[in-house]
Order: sequence, then structure tokens, then C-alpha cells
Amino acid sequence: MENLTPNTWLQKIHAEFPPADYETIKQAVLLAKLAGENNSAITDHSFLNQSLATAEILHQLNLDSTTIAAAILYGSVQYGGLTIEDITEHLGPQVAKLIHGIQQMAGISEFYQVISSGSNYHHNINNIKKMFLAMVDDIRVVLIKLAEHLCILRSASILPEKIKKQLAAETMAIYAPLANRLGISQIKWELEDLAFLYLEPEKYQKIALTLEQRFPECNQYIKEAIASLQTLLSKTQIKDILITGRAKHIYSIYRKMERKKVGLEGIYDVSAIRIFVPTIADCYTVLSHVHAAWQYIPNEFDDYIVAPKSNRYRSIHTAVYGPKNRIIEIQIRTHDMHREAELGIAAHWVYKEGKQEANYSAKLAWLRQIIDWQQEVAQSEKKLLDIQQIFNEHVYVFTTQSDILELPKGATPVDFAYRVHSELGHHCCGAKINNNMVPLTYILKTGDRVEILTSRDASPSRDWLIPSLGYLSTSHARSKVLHWFKKQSQEYNIIQGQELLNKEIQRLGLNKIDLKIAVNKLNFKTSDDLLAALGGGSLKLSGILNSLNIELEKPASEITTEIVPTKLTKKNYTSDINIQGVGNLLVHTANCCKPIPGEEIIGYITQGRGISIHRTDCINALHIKKLYSERFITVAWGKNTEKKYPVDIDIIAFDRQELVRDITNILADEKIAVTGLELVTNKKENTAKIKMTIEISGINPLSSILNKISKLPNILEIYRTDLRST
Repeated sequence: MENLTPNTWLQKIHAEFPPADYETIKQAVLLAKLAGENNSAITDHSFLNQSLATAEILHQLNLDSTTIAAAILYGSVQYGGLTIEDITEHLGPQVAKLIHGIQQMAGISEFYQVISSGSNYHHNINNIKKMFLAMVDDIRVVLIKLAEHLCILRSASILPEKIKKQLAAETMAIYAPLANRLGISQIKWELEDLAFLYLEPEKYQKIALTLEQRFPECNQYIKEAIASLQTLLSKTQIKDILITGRAKHIYSIYRKMERKKVGLEGIYDVSAIRIFVPTIADCYTVLSHVHAAWQYIPNEFDDYIVAPKSNRYRSIHTAVYGPKNRIIEIQIRTHDMHREAELGIAAHWVYKEGKQEANYSAKLAWLRQIIDWQQEVAQSEKKLLDIQQIFNEHVYVFTTQSDILELPKGATPVDFAYRVHSELGHHCCGAKINNNMVPLTYILKTGDRVEILTSRDASPSRDWLIPSLGYLSTSHARSKVLHWFKKQSQEYNIIQGQELLNKEIQRLGLNKIDLKIAVNKLNFKTSDDLLAALGGGSLKLSGILNSLNIELEKPASEITTEIVPTKLTKKNYTSDINIQGVGNLLVHTANCCKPIPGEEIIGYITQGRGISIHRTDCINALHIKKLYSERFITVAWGKNTEKKYPVDIDIIAFDRQELVRDITNILADEKIAVTGLELVTNKKENTAKIKMTIEISGINPLSSILNKISKLPNILEIYRTDLRST
């Protein structure tokens, strides 16, 4: 690759990509060249040359044009002055997103520092989490980072010894295990061999020299064994059989020597034979023929087809006494299995037109691999507890589009919904986890696939804000819900306030009231402000009624006449009503509507019985006014409101013992006289209806006493009788 210029490399790959994909790669190369070829990376190569070397490795892994373009331009962003915005403008958001993900992979250095040198875990955790999320979100980010690191390692021989060893140690601790988890054997072996060369150059050279000396003999023996196998397997009906031989990698030989505590002479399988066949059934057919021809060693047999490795590696491994009774290792797999073994997880992830097609199950498998990788690496450096903190404090879940989100441990579907978008949270009405319905209080676990069900009519519930109910765990979601209620509360409280006021007006038998009076008296700007205060609980109904009473009790501005006693019964006469423009007259309250102080009233001049005082909404008064309007005069309640007036009330309740006693006790405590009481029970429905006449001094006391009685057990309804009759 070092001898290839950008143009030569482009010509080399031209035929291997569709025109549109090739154009993407070509544009990336041109943009990188414009960014400046003279800036140098750590290896003293231009960042463009190193980027092209990285791109070539990814090309060999059969990755898409978007991935290759991102690999080419990453160095230009890091060292050449390009920005993510530049990348988005020239090559689109997908390439830009990948480059941003590679930048997040810088956390891999912090990860290594945590597990190797005991650096402050809490200082590094944010970068480690960013790295983790970038890795899970798009596997291509990891592949680019691995390819980049391999390029650096390939050219590290010119670096100072200290830097080489640091790179090699990081490779062994981080990158090689990651490549293994990915199942990319061709990268894993090269990373390990190069790192071993820089860490243990003498041991490396000793093994390499011995292998070189033994190569002619080993190579000849492998050729003989392959010829024997070809003759043996020609008897089968299997077509498209491929048999190859390979020398094992130096670091894998060294590890086997260490594990078995023997020298190189004690390692018989420094070379191996691979047999590739079309199907899994063919694998076992070949195995049976090999074992029938040559004696196998039981302890050296592994079936990774039945039980694949954690990185999805599948193959049959066996060791036999082959030609000349020498031990030889044989690996049997399908052509597809071999492709997967070489390319690893990249072989499972398909990319088309820059759009990732990886499904949820693939991402979930990769998430588990990443978690295992981090814990495996941490365990090897006795830093497992530190790394486990990441997963103990947070959960990592997937959206329906397989994007990954990080949430605090204990988060619920509602927390998830608000993390995705406020409107999704506001209209959340249910949730599915891994396609199963769950309650909104379900505690999310790492790997869950979360689907939020919504309804146009759904809205946040105040129950969500009660911690003990468990709907919300995050402060982010809680603040969103609180903000929603604050935004909605003005309109909601106006409606609630209007309903409360209407209900009280109806219960008290009033026709209507002029809210402008209360607005002015209580210093509100508008009637909506007053109703919102009432609905929100900061203003009581009694406050509104009191303000109205003050206004209603205002003396008439014109001439008023004191009422003189009459011969009417004490129950009916009054001395606290102001009458405009007339002298002393007999005055009594009408029995049809029985007005009380606080209600708007009107006077009717009767023939021989003085003035009859009616409520302005009295049906009888309204009917008479159509016939004798000249007999009606303006009247108002006077300042003396201590007099009591009769009011009829109806009470409906489920019947029980001592019901009447409880009601009359309340009235007695409030010093309210009962002048009439009738009880009717319905045994079939177990209900009781009580008609009572009480003496009350005005609207406010009536409202208060109705509220108190309504709170007694079994009370269903209580209201002023004449209201229902009108």
C-alpha cells in the first residue's frame, strides 16, 4: 500500500464498486488531498497515506463506500483542518456521523488508562461511555478504529522504543481482544504478532527463526497430507472441496507453549490444514472419512459448529495421526463459515447505499459482545469493579430503529419516551418491551428494545409525579412533565374554576353573578385570572362570594326608607331591606323563592299585603312582571344582615342509622335552626331523601353548611330545593 499513490489506489478499486459508491470514495480522496498532504501523523507518514492504508484494510473486509470514505477523511478532520460540517456538506450526514463516532472512540485511551494505570475512573467515565455508545450504535466505527490502529502498528518500527511498547501493550490489552470479539481473525492475528514483536522481540525472533528453519520440511509435509486428503475425499460425492495449509501465527504458538509449558519442539501443530466444503452436512461427512482413515486424538477434538464460540466462530477442529504417523491439526468448515471467520462480525452486517441494515438482534448480540469485551479486559487487569460501574449505573436500550440510548439504572418506558422526544412522552399511553406489553412502571434492562405506544388524546398524568408510584426515575423526564402541567395549568385551571363556580351557583340556587365585581374587589386583572386562581386552589369560593356580598349589600344611592314592623309573623317580616323612592311599607319575603341576603332581589307591590321580596330569577316574579311591570320596584339588602331567613334544602343519601342525627348535629354546632324536616326512605334502593327548612343569614353561611353536610358518610347529593323546582 505504501507504494500506491491516491490515484493508483483509486484505479485499483474502481471496478469493485458501483459508480455511485466509487464516486463517494473518490470525492473523499479529493477532499482529503485538499485538506493538506504535508501534515504528519505520529508515524511520520502523511495522514492521507495512513488514511488510504486504513481504507484498504476496510476494503479487504468488504465494507461499504460510506465506511471507506469516513476512514479516508477522519485524519483530515483530526489533523487537516476539516470540520464535521464540511464533511456533511460534501459527503452527507452518514459519513459525518461515522467520523463523529470515531472521534468518540478516543475514549478507548481513557479505558486503557483506567485498567492499566489505575487512573481516576470517575474522571474518565464520560469518555468511556461515549466510546461505548459509539461502538454499539454503529459497528463500522469500531472496524475503522481497529484498521487505523493496525496501520499505526505496522509502521511503528521506526518509533522510539518506549512508544512502541506503549502501543503494543495497548494492543494486547484492548485492540486484540476487541478484534477477537468481532471475530476478525485476520486482524486479530496480525495485531497480536506485531504487539508481541515489540513487547518481546527476543522471544518473537527465536520462534520466527525456528519456524523459518523448519519451513521447508513442514511445507513438504503439508503438501503430502493435502494430497492424501484429496485422494481420500475424492471418494465422496462432495463437490467444490477446497483444501489448504497454513502456518500458525507466532503469538498463538507462543501462547500454546506457555499454556503447555513446553518448548517449540513440543508443539506439533505449528501448521494446520483447512478443508472447506459447501454445507454443514458435508463437514461431518469429511470428518467421518478423516477419522476413519487416521486415528484422532480425543482431547484435541472441538466442535464449534454445534457450540460456536462467543464471537460466532464456527468450525470443526480435530488432531489426527496423519501420514508418517505425525500429528497434524485439521479444521473443517463451510465456505461461508470461513468467510465469517476471516471477516468476523462485518460479514453479518450488510450496508446498502450508506444505510445500515443491521437489525435489532444483530445489534443486541454486538452489545453483549462489547460488554463481555470490556469486562474481559478489565478482569485481566483486575479492574473489573471499576468497569462494571458503567453497567451498574446505567442501562443501554434500543429504539425501534435499533438506535441505542443510555439511561440511568431504574429508568422506565416513560423516562425513555421523554429522552427520545418531549412529544413522545406527552402522548405516551403504553409500552412494549421486546414486542411484549409492559406497564409504564417497568424497569428497563440493558438490551431491551423499547416501543412507545401513543395516542393523540393521551397526556401526562399527575400520578407520574408521585415517586412512590414509580413512573419516573430521571430528573429530565420529571422536568418535562412539570413543564407540561405548568403550560397546561392556566387553561386547565380556568376550566376547573368555571366548573367549581357553576356548581356552587347551581347548588345555592343563584341565577348568575357578575364576575367583574369580584375581579375588581379581589384585584385580579381579568375574569380568567380569577377563575384560574379558583381552579388552582389559591382562591376559595368563599372569597368570591364574600366579595359579591359586599357589592350586593351596597346601599341604594337614592332615597331609602326604613322598613317598619308589621303584623306579619316574625318569620316573614324584615327590617333590613332598602327600598328606593317609597316610604314605610309592609315588607315580607316571598315563599315561592325565599330570597336570602347575598342574592339579587326585586320588590313587588301587592294589593293590601305590602311589598313582596323576590329573587330576580324567581319564575313567579318574572311571570307577574310581564303583566304588571309598573308594580316592581328596586330594592337591596341593607347593612343589617343578622336576621335569619328560611331556606328549603333537599338531601339524598344512602340510608344508615343516625344519618339525621349527624346532619342536625352539624346544624346545631353552627347555631342554625331547623324549622321543618321530612324523611322519606326507599327500602328497595336503600336510599333516604330528607327535606329540611333551615333559617340562614345569607349565601355564604348557606354555602358553608351545604359543604359540611356533603362531607358526611353516605351523602350523595345536597342542594337548595327551590333551585330544582325552578
